[in-house]
Amino acid sequence: MSYYKQLFLFFTLLLLPIHNSFAQTKKINKIDSLMKWAHQTGAFNGNVLVAKNNKIIYNASFGFTDATKTVQLTPDYRFNIGSITKEFSAVALLQLQEQGKLKLSDPISQYIPELPKWTDKVTLKNLLQYTSGIPNVNWKKIKNDKDLFEGLQLVDSLDFKPGTNYDYNNNNIFLRQFIVERLTGMSLKTYAEKFIFKPCKMASSVMTPFKNEKNIAKGFNSDLIADKEDLPITGGTYLTTQDLLKWANCLHSNKVISTNSLFELGQQFNLPETQSSLGQAKFNDKKLTEHIHDGRAGSYEALLVSDMNEKFTIILLGNNYKGKLFETSDAIKALLKNAE
Repeated sequence: MSYYKQLFLFFTLLLLPIHNSFAQTKKINKIDSLMKWAHQTGAFNGNVLVAKNNKIIYNASFGFTDATKTVQLTPDYRFNIGSITKEFSAVALLQLQEQGKLKLSDPISQYIPELPKWTDKVTLKNLLQYTSGIPNVNWKKIKNDKDLFEGLQLVDSLDFKPGTNYDYNNNNIFLRQFIVERLTGMSLKTYAEKFIFKPCKMASSVMTPFKNEKNIAKGFNSDLIADKEDLPITGGTYLTTQDLLKWANCLHSNKVISTNSLFELGQQFNLPETQSSLGQAKFNDKKLTEHIHDGRAGSYEALLVSDMNEKFTIILLGNNYKGKLFETSDAIKALLKNAE
């Protein structure tokens, strides 16, 4: 039986109406029962946080810190959030635009003139919406940031005319990071620490490369084989569920960028199944109403789901990839809506 069918059968038992003064407690207990079941069936190894009306109502850990299965996870452990980290380079560019240091309509060549002529045609907006046409990273030749930049120097042509198609690849992200570095004189890692993590009080967040950090959950697969060590390149972010909540709250309340900038980041190319720099974002009169972003890096998996109308945020961070986070989040969401 598929996980979805198992989840549906288990979930129907939880969906009994709640109509008494203990509604909040019962709601939390039902979420806990769901997460324990998800862990016991092998669908989830990681940390989960649920916030409602700007308060954390559920914060728990399930499973182990690494492939040895000797140490239990706690809420203090940090996970690689995969593609969600791309929000940080995007926000950095919008902060710099607000400061008058760039425009999203600017060509890449304006900031990195030594790259090939195709940079005259690619704009910062193209990088944010993955419409640049730049070929993907040749990971077989990459060991560090220098290799990434040299790889861009070797690109002789684009895969398509910028702005006419969509290709979700990491060269867009690394170019964003190199532009932040050129304009600020600091790596994205340093920039994020000063202008993103610190203002949002994300004290446990750390961006690669780093060494000797404690409370780092290690990725491992179903055969209990540990993931390879991170390459010493800039941009991967490890954080706790609480820090990801702080980031979401900080972003949504316009503490790091304005309402207009947030709206710009949430725009995506007009084709099905494309993503903006925020993943999937919905707006009403330019105000963010829904923010959903998932990420994967090796055996790590991450999901952030925020609904501003319903006033809840669900965060799931795992280090033993199972691919069930969306189904699990949907079940939590239904419990929250059913248990008013």
